[in-house]
Amino acid sequence: MRPLRLLWVMPYLPWPTTSGGKLRQYHLLRCLAARGHRITLLVQSKVPLDRQAREHLEPLLERLVVLERRPLKSVRTLTAALLSPVPLLASVNGHAPAFARALDRLLAEPWDVVQLEHSYMYEPCRAPLRRHQRDFIVSEHNVESTLAEVTYSRLPAVLRPLAGLDRGRYQRWERQVLSAARKVIALTGEDAQVFAPYSRQPVAVVVNGTDTAAFADVVPDPGQRRVLFIGNFEYAPNIDAVEWMLDVIMPALWEHSPDVRLCLCGHALPTQWAGRWTDPRIEWRGFVPRLQGVQAQSSVFLAALRDGGGSKLKVLEAMAAGLPLVATPQAVSGLAVQPGVHYAGGAQADALVAALRQLLEDPARAHALGEAGRDYVRRHHDWSRSADQLEAVYAELTCA
Repeated sequence: MRPLRLLWVMPYLPWPTTSGGKLRQYHLLRCLAARGHRITLLVQSKVPLDRQAREHLEPLLERLVVLERRPLKSVRTLTAALLSPVPLLASVNGHAPAFARALDRLLAEPWDVVQLEHSYMYEPCRAPLRRHQRDFIVSEHNVESTLAEVTYSRLPAVLRPLAGLDRGRYQRWERQVLSAARKVIALTGEDAQVFAPYSRQPVAVVVNGTDTAAFADVVPDPGQRRVLFIGNFEYAPNIDAVEWMLDVIMPALWEHSPDVRLCLCGHALPTQWAGRWTDPRIEWRGFVPRLQGVQAQSSVFLAALRDGGGSKLKVLEAMAAGLPLVATPQAVSGLAVQPGVHYAGGAQADALVAALRQLLEDPARAHALGEAGRDYVRRHHDWSRSADQLEAVYAELTCA
Protein backbone atom coordinates (compact mmCIF):
# COMPACT_ATOMS: atom_id res chain seq x y z
CA MET A 1 0.00 0.00 0.00
CA ARG A 2 1.18 3.56 -0.68
CA PRO A 3 2.62 5.51 2.26
CA LEU A 4 -0.05 7.51 4.09
CA ARG A 5 -0.01 10.64 6.23
CA LEU A 6 -1.44 9.55 9.57
CA LEU A 7 -2.46 11.69 12.55
CA TRP A 8 -2.79 9.62 15.73
CA VAL A 9 -4.34 11.22 18.82
CA MET A 10 -3.65 9.55 22.16
CA PRO A 11 -4.30 10.13 25.90
CA TYR A 12 -0.85 8.96 27.01
CA LEU A 13 2.69 8.47 25.75
CA PRO A 14 3.22 4.95 24.36
CA TRP A 15 6.65 4.72 25.99
CA PRO A 16 7.60 3.22 28.39
CA THR A 17 5.35 0.28 27.59
CA THR A 18 3.97 -0.07 31.12
CA SER A 19 0.44 -1.07 30.07
CA GLY A 20 -1.25 -3.16 27.43
CA GLY A 21 -2.52 -0.09 25.60
CA LYS A 22 0.93 1.48 25.45
CA LEU A 23 2.48 -1.77 24.29
CA ARG A 24 -0.10 -2.11 21.52
CA GLN A 25 0.31 1.42 20.29
CA TYR A 26 4.10 1.43 20.39
CA HIS A 27 4.37 -1.74 18.31
CA LEU A 28 1.71 -0.70 15.81
CA LEU A 29 3.51 2.62 15.36
CA ARG A 30 6.77 0.71 14.92
CA CYS A 31 5.26 -1.56 12.26
CA LEU A 32 3.55 1.29 10.39
CA ALA A 33 6.72 3.40 10.39
CA ALA A 34 8.72 0.46 9.01
CA ARG A 35 6.22 0.27 6.13
CA GLY A 36 6.86 3.89 5.19
CA HIS A 37 3.83 5.66 6.64
CA ARG A 38 4.40 9.25 7.80
CA ILE A 39 2.99 9.57 11.30
CA THR A 40 2.31 12.56 13.51
CA LEU A 41 1.50 11.69 17.12
CA LEU A 42 -0.49 14.16 19.23
CA VAL A 43 -0.48 13.15 22.89
CA GLN A 44 -2.07 14.47 26.04
CA SER A 45 0.12 13.04 28.80
CA LYS A 46 -0.01 13.11 32.58
CA VAL A 47 3.81 12.70 32.63
CA PRO A 48 6.36 14.89 30.84
CA LEU A 49 8.14 13.74 27.72
CA ASP A 50 11.56 12.56 28.94
CA ARG A 51 14.71 11.73 27.03
CA GLN A 52 14.10 7.98 26.95
CA ALA A 53 10.57 8.34 25.57
CA ARG A 54 11.79 10.83 22.99
CA GLU A 55 14.59 8.48 21.87
CA HIS A 56 12.18 5.57 21.41
CA LEU A 57 9.35 7.48 19.72
CA GLU A 58 10.89 10.18 17.54
CA PRO A 59 12.62 7.76 15.11
CA LEU A 60 9.17 6.32 14.28
CA LEU A 61 7.46 9.65 13.72
CA GLU A 62 7.42 12.64 11.46
CA ARG A 63 6.32 14.78 14.42
CA LEU A 64 5.71 14.22 18.11
CA VAL A 65 3.50 16.80 19.84
CA VAL A 66 3.01 16.35 23.60
CA LEU A 67 0.77 18.48 25.81
CA GLU A 68 0.47 18.12 29.55
CA ARG A 69 -2.77 16.78 31.02
CA ARG A 70 -3.91 18.51 34.19
CA PRO A 71 -3.57 16.42 37.39
CA LEU A 72 -6.32 13.96 38.23
CA LYS A 73 -6.89 15.64 41.61
CA SER A 74 -7.19 19.18 40.25
CA VAL A 75 -10.32 21.13 41.15
CA ARG A 76 -11.30 21.38 37.48
CA THR A 77 -10.96 17.64 36.92
CA LEU A 78 -12.91 16.69 40.04
CA THR A 79 -15.65 19.22 39.33
CA ALA A 80 -15.99 18.00 35.76
CA ALA A 81 -16.07 14.38 36.90
CA LEU A 82 -19.00 15.16 39.20
CA LEU A 83 -20.99 17.65 37.12
CA SER A 84 -20.11 17.03 33.48
CA PRO A 85 -22.56 15.05 31.33
CA VAL A 86 -19.60 13.09 29.94
CA PRO A 87 -18.20 10.08 31.85
CA LEU A 88 -15.27 10.12 34.26
CA LEU A 89 -12.57 9.06 31.80
CA ALA A 90 -13.75 11.55 29.19
CA SER A 91 -13.88 14.40 31.70
CA VAL A 92 -10.41 13.54 33.04
CA ASN A 93 -8.99 13.76 29.52
CA GLY A 94 -11.36 16.46 28.29
CA HIS A 95 -12.06 20.15 28.89
CA ALA A 96 -8.53 20.84 27.58
CA PRO A 97 -8.46 24.08 25.55
CA ALA A 98 -4.72 23.99 24.77
CA PHE A 99 -5.00 20.45 23.45
CA ALA A 100 -8.02 21.39 21.33
CA ARG A 101 -6.11 24.33 19.85
CA ALA A 102 -3.14 22.09 18.99
CA LEU A 103 -5.43 19.64 17.23
CA ASP A 104 -7.18 22.48 15.43
CA ARG A 105 -3.85 23.62 13.96
CA LEU A 106 -2.94 20.11 12.87
CA LEU A 107 -6.32 19.47 11.24
CA ALA A 108 -5.68 22.38 8.89
CA GLU A 109 -3.12 20.11 7.18
CA PRO A 110 -3.97 17.33 4.71
CA TRP A 111 -4.26 13.85 6.30
CA ASP A 112 -5.14 10.48 4.85
CA VAL A 113 -6.32 9.18 8.24
CA VAL A 114 -7.08 10.77 11.62
CA GLN A 115 -7.17 8.12 14.35
CA LEU A 116 -8.27 8.55 17.97
CA GLU A 117 -7.14 5.97 20.50
CA HIS A 118 -9.97 5.37 23.02
CA SER A 119 -13.42 6.95 22.87
CA TYR A 120 -12.65 8.96 26.01
CA MET A 121 -10.14 10.99 23.98
CA TYR A 122 -12.96 12.44 21.86
CA GLU A 123 -14.10 15.18 24.26
CA PRO A 124 -11.32 17.74 23.52
CA CYS A 125 -11.28 16.65 19.85
CA ARG A 126 -15.00 17.05 19.16
CA ALA A 127 -15.11 20.77 18.29
CA PRO A 128 -11.94 20.80 16.10
CA LEU A 129 -13.09 17.71 14.18
CA ARG A 130 -16.49 19.27 13.51
CA ARG A 131 -15.01 22.64 12.56
CA HIS A 132 -12.77 21.02 9.94
CA GLN A 133 -15.49 18.52 8.90
CA ARG A 134 -12.90 15.80 9.34
CA ASP A 135 -13.68 12.08 9.25
CA PHE A 136 -11.90 10.07 11.94
CA ILE A 137 -11.33 6.54 13.18
CA VAL A 138 -11.84 5.47 16.80
CA SER A 139 -9.78 2.55 18.07
CA GLU A 140 -11.61 1.35 21.19
CA HIS A 141 -9.60 -0.93 23.48
CA ASN A 142 -12.39 -1.98 25.86
CA VAL A 143 -16.13 -1.71 26.27
CA GLU A 144 -15.48 1.06 28.78
CA SER A 145 -19.07 1.26 30.01
CA THR A 146 -18.70 -2.22 31.50
CA LEU A 147 -15.66 -1.26 33.60
CA ALA A 148 -17.29 1.38 35.81
CA GLU A 149 -18.11 -0.99 38.66
CA VAL A 150 -14.61 -2.41 39.04
CA THR A 151 -12.98 1.03 38.59
CA TYR A 152 -15.12 2.68 41.25
CA SER A 153 -14.65 -0.25 43.63
CA ARG A 154 -11.07 0.95 44.14
CA LEU A 155 -12.15 4.48 45.10
CA PRO A 156 -13.24 5.78 48.55
CA ALA A 157 -16.62 4.46 49.64
CA VAL A 158 -18.27 7.88 49.30
CA LEU A 159 -17.60 7.85 45.54
CA ARG A 160 -18.74 4.29 44.82
CA PRO A 161 -22.43 5.17 44.30
CA LEU A 162 -21.25 7.16 41.28
CA ALA A 163 -20.42 3.90 39.48
CA GLY A 164 -23.97 3.41 38.26
CA LEU A 165 -24.21 7.03 37.15
CA ASP A 166 -20.93 6.80 35.28
CA ARG A 167 -21.91 3.54 33.59
CA GLY A 168 -24.98 5.27 32.18
CA ARG A 169 -22.93 8.28 31.13
CA TYR A 170 -20.43 6.05 29.35
CA GLN A 171 -23.14 4.08 27.55
CA ARG A 172 -24.48 7.35 26.15
CA TRP A 173 -20.93 8.50 25.37
CA GLU A 174 -20.16 5.28 23.47
CA ARG A 175 -23.21 5.76 21.28
CA GLN A 176 -22.29 9.38 20.62
CA VAL A 177 -18.62 8.84 19.78
CA LEU A 178 -18.93 5.61 17.82
CA SER A 179 -21.79 6.94 15.73
CA ALA A 180 -19.75 10.06 14.91
CA ALA A 181 -16.68 8.07 13.79
CA ARG A 182 -16.19 7.15 10.15
CA LYS A 183 -14.86 3.77 11.27
CA VAL A 184 -14.65 1.92 14.59
CA ILE A 185 -11.86 -0.52 15.42
CA ALA A 186 -12.28 -3.15 18.15
CA LEU A 187 -9.68 -5.53 19.55
CA THR A 188 -11.91 -8.60 19.61
CA GLY A 189 -14.91 -9.97 17.77
CA GLU A 190 -16.93 -9.90 20.98
CA ASP A 191 -16.29 -6.18 21.46
CA ALA A 192 -17.08 -5.55 17.79
CA GLN A 193 -20.54 -7.06 18.30
CA VAL A 194 -21.17 -4.67 21.21
CA PHE A 195 -20.09 -1.65 19.16
CA ALA A 196 -21.88 -2.64 15.94
CA PRO A 197 -25.27 -1.02 16.69
CA TYR A 198 -23.62 2.39 17.10
CA SER A 199 -21.19 2.32 14.15
CA ARG A 200 -21.77 3.87 10.73
CA GLN A 201 -19.97 0.93 9.07
CA PRO A 202 -19.16 -2.66 10.04
CA VAL A 203 -16.74 -2.62 12.96
CA ALA A 204 -13.20 -3.69 12.09
CA VAL A 205 -11.13 -5.96 14.32
CA VAL A 206 -7.40 -5.30 14.75
CA VAL A 207 -6.19 -7.95 17.18
CA ASN A 208 -3.66 -7.45 19.91
CA GLY A 209 -0.30 -8.96 19.16
CA THR A 210 3.15 -9.58 20.51
CA ASP A 211 6.71 -9.51 19.26
CA THR A 212 6.89 -13.27 18.83
CA ALA A 213 10.53 -13.24 17.72
CA ALA A 214 11.54 -11.51 20.97
CA PHE A 215 10.10 -14.37 23.06
CA ALA A 216 10.95 -17.28 20.76
CA ASP A 217 14.06 -18.37 22.69
CA VAL A 218 12.54 -18.29 26.18
CA VAL A 219 12.48 -21.70 27.87
CA PRO A 220 10.40 -21.83 31.07
CA ASP A 221 11.92 -23.74 33.97
CA PRO A 222 9.58 -26.23 35.71
CA GLY A 223 12.23 -26.78 38.39
CA GLN A 224 11.84 -23.21 39.66
CA ARG A 225 8.32 -23.94 40.97
CA ARG A 226 7.51 -20.27 40.41
CA VAL A 227 4.07 -18.94 39.42
CA LEU A 228 4.23 -15.63 37.54
CA PHE A 229 1.80 -12.75 37.07
CA ILE A 230 2.50 -9.47 35.26
CA GLY A 231 0.21 -6.46 35.05
CA ASN A 232 -0.20 -2.71 35.19
CA PHE A 233 -1.51 -2.00 38.68
CA GLU A 234 -3.13 1.28 37.72
CA TYR A 235 -5.76 -0.99 36.12
CA ALA A 236 -8.38 -2.14 38.60
CA PRO A 237 -8.95 -5.67 37.15
CA ASN A 238 -5.26 -6.47 37.72
CA ILE A 239 -5.50 -5.35 41.35
CA ASP A 240 -8.58 -7.53 41.84
CA ALA A 241 -6.76 -10.50 40.29
CA VAL A 242 -3.79 -10.20 42.65
CA GLU A 243 -5.98 -9.80 45.71
CA TRP A 244 -7.87 -12.95 44.72
CA MET A 245 -4.59 -14.81 44.19
CA LEU A 246 -3.17 -13.80 47.56
CA ASP A 247 -6.34 -14.19 49.62
CA VAL A 248 -7.70 -17.42 48.11
CA ILE A 249 -5.80 -19.13 45.29
CA MET A 250 -2.23 -19.25 46.57
CA PRO A 251 -3.17 -20.24 50.17
CA ALA A 252 -5.15 -23.17 48.74
CA LEU A 253 -2.23 -24.14 46.50
CA TRP A 254 0.27 -23.87 49.38
CA GLU A 255 -1.72 -26.41 51.40
CA HIS A 256 -0.64 -29.04 48.85
CA SER A 257 2.53 -27.47 47.40
CA PRO A 258 4.23 -25.39 50.10
CA ASP A 259 7.43 -24.88 48.08
CA VAL A 260 5.78 -22.93 45.25
CA ARG A 261 6.61 -19.22 44.91
CA LEU A 262 4.52 -16.41 43.43
CA CYS A 263 6.28 -13.66 41.47
CA LEU A 264 4.42 -10.39 40.85
CA CYS A 265 5.73 -7.94 38.26
CA GLY A 266 4.36 -4.76 36.80
CA HIS A 267 4.11 -0.99 36.77
CA ALA A 268 2.75 0.77 39.89
CA LEU A 269 2.89 -2.34 42.08
CA PRO A 270 1.43 -1.06 45.39
CA THR A 271 4.15 -0.81 48.03
CA GLN A 272 1.65 -1.45 50.84
CA TRP A 273 0.96 -4.97 49.58
CA ALA A 274 4.22 -6.28 51.01
CA GLY A 275 2.98 -5.27 54.46
CA ARG A 276 -0.45 -6.76 53.93
CA TRP A 277 0.79 -10.12 52.58
CA THR A 278 4.04 -10.97 54.34
CA ASP A 279 4.55 -14.56 53.18
CA PRO A 280 8.22 -14.91 52.11
CA ARG A 281 7.15 -17.04 49.14
CA ILE A 282 5.78 -13.89 47.45
CA GLU A 283 8.31 -12.03 45.29
CA TRP A 284 7.56 -8.34 44.70
CA ARG A 285 9.44 -7.46 41.51
CA GLY A 286 7.64 -4.33 40.24
CA PHE A 287 8.19 -3.12 36.70
CA VAL A 288 10.52 -5.32 34.63
CA PRO A 289 11.58 -3.68 31.31
CA ARG A 290 12.56 -7.00 29.69
CA LEU A 291 10.33 -9.90 30.61
CA GLN A 292 12.33 -12.74 29.08
CA GLY A 293 14.53 -13.20 32.12
CA VAL A 294 11.71 -13.54 34.65
CA GLN A 295 9.72 -15.71 32.21
CA ALA A 296 12.67 -18.13 31.89
CA GLN A 297 12.83 -18.33 35.70
CA SER A 298 9.14 -19.22 35.98
CA SER A 299 7.15 -22.44 35.62
CA VAL A 300 3.55 -21.29 35.06
CA PHE A 301 1.74 -18.04 34.26
CA LEU A 302 -1.41 -17.43 36.31
CA ALA A 303 -3.99 -14.99 34.90
CA ALA A 304 -6.76 -14.91 37.51
CA LEU A 305 -8.70 -12.06 35.93
CA ARG A 306 -12.37 -11.66 36.78
CA ASP A 307 -13.00 -8.32 35.03
CA GLY A 308 -11.68 -6.36 32.09
CA GLY A 309 -12.09 -6.31 28.34
CA GLY A 310 -10.32 -6.80 25.06
CA SER A 311 -7.56 -9.37 24.83
CA LYS A 312 -4.76 -9.42 27.36
CA LEU A 313 -1.26 -8.61 26.15
CA LYS A 314 0.30 -10.08 29.29
CA VAL A 315 -1.36 -13.39 28.39
CA LEU A 316 -0.17 -13.24 24.78
CA GLU A 317 3.41 -12.50 25.90
CA ALA A 318 3.35 -15.39 28.35
CA MET A 319 2.10 -17.75 25.65
CA ALA A 320 4.68 -16.42 23.17
CA ALA A 321 7.36 -17.36 25.73
CA GLY A 322 6.03 -20.90 25.99
CA LEU A 323 4.86 -20.44 29.58
CA PRO A 324 2.02 -22.86 30.38
CA LEU A 325 -1.03 -20.74 31.06
CA VAL A 326 -3.55 -21.14 33.88
CA ALA A 327 -6.38 -18.71 33.28
CA THR A 328 -9.97 -17.73 33.83
CA PRO A 329 -12.30 -17.43 30.82
CA GLN A 330 -12.06 -13.64 31.23
CA ALA A 331 -8.28 -13.78 30.90
CA VAL A 332 -8.49 -15.44 27.48
CA SER A 333 -11.45 -13.42 26.19
CA GLY A 334 -11.00 -12.45 22.57
CA LEU A 335 -8.59 -15.33 21.86
CA ALA A 336 -9.46 -18.40 19.81
CA VAL A 337 -7.90 -20.76 22.34
CA GLN A 338 -9.24 -24.03 23.69
CA PRO A 339 -9.11 -25.18 27.33
CA GLY A 340 -6.95 -28.25 27.71
CA VAL A 341 -5.11 -27.45 24.47
CA HIS A 342 -3.75 -23.93 24.83
CA TYR A 343 -4.43 -23.25 28.53
CA ALA A 344 -5.84 -24.80 31.69
CA GLY A 345 -8.04 -23.41 34.43
CA GLY A 346 -11.60 -22.22 34.93
CA ALA A 347 -13.76 -19.50 36.42
CA GLN A 348 -13.52 -20.64 40.05
CA ALA A 349 -10.57 -20.70 42.44
CA ASP A 350 -10.66 -24.48 42.91
CA ALA A 351 -10.33 -25.03 39.14
CA LEU A 352 -7.34 -22.70 38.99
CA VAL A 353 -5.67 -24.40 41.95
CA ALA A 354 -6.21 -27.84 40.41
CA ALA A 355 -4.72 -26.67 37.10
CA LEU A 356 -1.70 -25.17 38.86
CA ARG A 357 -1.09 -28.37 40.79
CA GLN A 358 -1.33 -30.51 37.67
CA LEU A 359 1.07 -28.41 35.63
CA LEU A 360 3.58 -27.97 38.43
CA GLU A 361 3.68 -31.73 39.02
CA ASP A 362 3.66 -32.80 35.36
CA PRO A 363 6.43 -30.97 33.46
CA ALA A 364 5.72 -32.89 30.23
CA ARG A 365 2.10 -31.79 30.27
CA ALA A 366 3.15 -28.23 31.12
CA HIS A 367 5.63 -28.18 28.22
CA ALA A 368 3.03 -29.43 25.73
CA LEU A 369 0.52 -26.82 26.84
CA GLY A 370 3.13 -24.06 26.68
CA GLU A 371 4.28 -24.99 23.20
CA ALA A 372 0.71 -25.17 21.92
CA GLY A 373 0.16 -21.66 23.25
CA ARG A 374 3.40 -20.42 21.68
CA ASP A 375 2.39 -21.86 18.30
CA TYR A 376 -1.06 -20.27 18.52
CA VAL A 377 0.36 -16.81 19.22
CA ARG A 378 2.99 -17.12 16.50
CA ARG A 379 0.32 -17.97 13.91
CA HIS A 380 -2.38 -15.51 14.96
CA HIS A 381 -1.00 -12.67 17.08
CA ASP A 382 2.31 -11.40 15.77
CA TRP A 383 2.31 -7.60 15.56
CA SER A 384 2.86 -7.81 11.80
CA ARG A 385 -0.55 -9.47 11.48
CA SER A 386 -2.15 -6.70 13.54
CA ALA A 387 -0.50 -4.09 11.31
CA ASP A 388 -1.85 -5.89 8.23
CA GLN A 389 -5.36 -5.63 9.66
CA LEU A 390 -4.93 -1.92 10.45
CA GLU A 391 -3.60 -1.20 6.96
CA ALA A 392 -6.65 -2.95 5.52
CA VAL A 393 -8.84 -0.48 7.42
CA TYR A 394 -6.81 2.42 6.03
CA ALA A 395 -7.03 1.04 2.50
CA GLU A 396 -10.80 0.73 2.76
CA LEU A 397 -11.14 4.38 3.80
CA THR A 398 -8.59 5.94 1.48
CA CYS A 399 -9.83 4.05 -1.58
CA ALA A 400 -13.52 4.81 -0.95
